[in-house]
Amino acid sequence: MEHTPNPEDKVPQNIPPKEAARAARQEAGDNVDFLSKHQQEIQASFFNNALESHLEGFQAHTELRSFTPKPPRKPPRLERTSSLDELIWRRRRLFRMSRDSLVDPSEMGSSNGSLQGENPLGQMAASTSNSHCDQESLCGLQQASEAPPTKHGNLHGKLSRVMPTHPPPPLELDGSFPSLRTTNRIDPDWADYRLCSQSAFPRAGSSWSDTRLHSRGMVCDNCSTTSMKSTFSLLTPIRVRDVRNRSYLEGSLLATGALLGAEELNRYFPDRNIGIFVATWNMQGQKELPEVLDDFLLPPGPDFAQDMYVIGIQEGCPDRREWEIRLQETLGPHYVMLYAASHGVLYMSVFLRRDLIWFCSEVEYATVTTRIVSQIKTKGALGVCFTFFGTSFLFITSHFTSGDGKVYERVLDYNKTIQALTLPKNIPDTNPYRSSPSDVTTHFDNVFWFGDFNFRLNEDREVVEQILSQGLEADMSKLLQHDQLIKEMASGSIFKGFQEAPILFRPSYKFDVGQDSYDTTSKQRTPSYTDRVIYRSRHKDDIQAVKYSSCLGIKTSDHRPVYGLFRVKVRPGRDNIPLAAGLFDRELYLIGIRRRITRELQRKQALKDQKASAVCSVS
Repeated sequence: MEHTPNPEDKVPQNIPPKEAARAARQEAGDNVDFLSKHQQEIQASFFNNALESHLEGFQAHTELRSFTPKPPRKPPRLERTSSLDELIWRRRRLFRMSRDSLVDPSEMGSSNGSLQGENPLGQMAASTSNSHCDQESLCGLQQASEAPPTKHGNLHGKLSRVMPTHPPPPLELDGSFPSLRTTNRIDPDWADYRLCSQSAFPRAGSSWSDTRLHSRGMVCDNCSTTSMKSTFSLLTPIRVRDVRNRSYLEGSLLATGALLGAEELNRYFPDRNIGIFVATWNMQGQKELPEVLDDFLLPPGPDFAQDMYVIGIQEGCPDRREWEIRLQETLGPHYVMLYAASHGVLYMSVFLRRDLIWFCSEVEYATVTTRIVSQIKTKGALGVCFTFFGTSFLFITSHFTSGDGKVYERVLDYNKTIQALTLPKNIPDTNPYRSSPSDVTTHFDNVFWFGDFNFRLNEDREVVEQILSQGLEADMSKLLQHDQLIKEMASGSIFKGFQEAPILFRPSYKFDVGQDSYDTTSKQRTPSYTDRVIYRSRHKDDIQAVKYSSCLGIKTSDHRPVYGLFRVKVRPGRDNIPLAAGLFDRELYLIGIRRRITRELQRKQALKDQKASAVCSVS
């Protein structure tokens, strides 16, 4: 088979050897260049793919952290010694700046010390402009700065919380009992209100300190506790839906927002108990009144004043208004006189805490005359009644027939009083099914009867004085075995259903005026417990006696005042009773407070004059 030669395969036969070798090398070089370029492209693509996969795997298992280079330390700078005035000025300036920053959070930065007006990214870029910083760390900072703000706002502009090392002491506020401390109390209606997107206000069962407010998230981070207390009132916020749905239907007991309902009662008295002070005193018609009544109205035993003060007077002083002013002056601006009544020389005054007058009904009173001694002096009874929330009260002060052996006459005075005292008049009976028309005391939930009952001790004076001579260690039970009132109450002939607290004090009658000795006149009357305070309740154990004593410091009469402190249970009521609408004797209030301030200024001026007139002698 004949081979046909390719024209391209032909090699010129007449080319010199050198040129043929050069041509062969040039052809071989072109092929080598072509292969090397192709291999370089393949190797480059393979290397890039491998590098990308390696970086992705590395980023998946490691977290890139931004690197912040620290600036070089500056050499110490020599300064001149500051004077004492300059040091004091600098300290005051720093204190003033720190105080302003606490008040105005917009001027201070975050807890790490950065100022609020500066951008941390700008500071970082400025500090690293001349350094070889990693580009990826800068990108990470930019992404962090461009991230949306959290629910607490920006990442800067907050001060760190400063917590005290130990809890603050408990608050001491005015009130009869610890449950009556309403200051700093947070009502449950705060639960629907939020402060700076923080958690809701929880119910506070007692007064809260600033530390507990911080710990429960009740104070926002960008405001101080002082600013919160000055911004929000202690009054309960009223929801709009409550205003729309609120019902004051007559007779509704559990209606939302009822003035005398359970919700309002629990807000003021969580344990539903109030403190009542009841006192009786036979003034013997003396014109002279004690200068100071603190030991009488504010005895040294209890830590807190009571919510209600009821004082009954027999054979009162001629100037009744002056006596009421003295009472208002002693009790001070926290109390107002709700009502005052008189029957001859029988006086009664009712004082109430001024923030509780809105929960009282109209006050009614009635009188009974048992025996007319003269045109002025009377023996009889004076009754005052009203309703506080849903609990009805009756206070009776009496002056029964005097005389050692006139027990029967005194029992008659009692029976005439309970039958002739026409109360209540317009105030509805809280439980008419348990009331008796022949006994006024059955128409009320709580009854306090106090006065000069004139019951004596059936014992010789020598025996009584021998028991009293033992001093403070005297056993009064030996005297009470001969007490006429205790015997009559045990037999059921008088004060049915009433009870009396244990008597641990000395007899309150009869003293020499201005002296601590008993009667030294020719009559030589036997010391006796003529002045008493007794009580009864429609519900068992609603009245608890806290203290029962006499005031031996008041010596302007032949009787010593006798008082009792009681803890009384109160129940919610209905809004269908005639309310007193917050009425009180405003004129008496202003006169008593003005005199209280004047006496205090006079006392301070007297002390100042005494110090100025003191003469020091050098021996």
